[in-house]
Amino acid sequence: MLAMEYRGPYRVRTVEKPMPKILHPEDAIVRVTRTCICGSDLHLYHGMVPDTRVGSTFGHEFVGVVEEVGPLVQKLKVGDQVLVPFNIACGKCNFCKQGLFGNCHESNPMATAVGGIFGYSHTAGGYDGGQAEYVRVPYADVGPTVIPPDMDPDDAVLLTDVVPTGYQAAEMGGIKQGDTVVIFGAGPIGIMAARCAWFFGPSRVIIIDHVDYRLEFARNYAYCEAYNFKEMDDPVVFLKKTTDWYGADVCIDCVGCEAEGNTLQTFSGRIAMMQAGAGTALQWAINSVKKGGIVSIVGVYGPPFNLIPIGNVLNKGITIRANQASVKRLLPKLIEHVQQGRLNPRGLITHKVPLEEVADAYRLFSSKLDNCIKTVLIPSTKA
Repeated sequence: MLAMEYRGPYRVRTVEKPMPKILHPEDAIVRVTRTCICGSDLHLYHGMVPDTRVGSTFGHEFVGVVEEVGPLVQKLKVGDQVLVPFNIACGKCNFCKQGLFGNCHESNPMATAVGGIFGYSHTAGGYDGGQAEYVRVPYADVGPTVIPPDMDPDDAVLLTDVVPTGYQAAEMGGIKQGDTVVIFGAGPIGIMAARCAWFFGPSRVIIIDHVDYRLEFARNYAYCEAYNFKEMDDPVVFLKKTTDWYGADVCIDCVGCEAEGNTLQTFSGRIAMMQAGAGTALQWAINSVKKGGIVSIVGVYGPPFNLIPIGNVLNKGITIRANQASVKRLLPKLIEHVQQGRLNPRGLITHKVPLEEVADAYRLFSSKLDNCIKTVLIPSTKA
């Protein structure tokens, strides 16, 4: 089969790989019909995530058709069209029972934090991802969800990560009626977080980024205010001023370890790698939120530490909430939002690229060429 292969930072190719096999009686094999490149895949592509091994196949956002099931799989059958959450979750451990599917204790037993994730380095279990024609899906009775017959597959593929992560980012913010919400990052997750924030009744939703075409897209898609931090002397002062010097009620970090905007953070976190990525967006979020406010984090940072103003967290009485999205918990609600027309996930997709052209697709997305917001890869075996 054809699959994307990682060859080192900024080097990916499409190669022939062996077909995946059933390795456990609860596995399924899925023929991929659509798979995405995620902003967090770029952290792998840029060499920012520890233990990303040459030969790995990325991809944690995919939908497809069930081709084979293990003998203990009861909820899926061959021919089902499924969307597969990026979390690999057993459904039985203490954390899965709490709905914390992103923290499954069984799918990534060598870790003390994150559960298993498709195609996201050996720190997340070392599973091959879905940027391929076929993929092995463990715990097939837990994660995969049959796609409703009336749902566009372009909507379905974004329900594997982008929509639930954006929604949970807003949910963790504890947004109340009349709040001001500030979101750092106008990538797909940040834009979706802005769109979903409106479900909770804020009076203002603001996005901060530095790429003009993404800011314009955010204004049109998420109906929010959008500002370029490169046009400000200090984003924190700007946000304090626009909130009567109180600060925002909720700040959401949708950027993570490759944030721009601070020379020290960029050098120490992205060039010298003295910390686990540049903590610029998180620093701005902590300093921009009001006293007693909430900071929600869905931007990806690697172990072990980052330079952040923890003293301000204490002295301002800030609540920090963060996690990988628990996709399975959120899917029923989000499927309803899509079916009722309250969300339009496929509106984020700007580019569709054949899987064979994966190197060009990564360069397009990474370099922000051709006004790219979200890229979908289409395997040649698509339905």
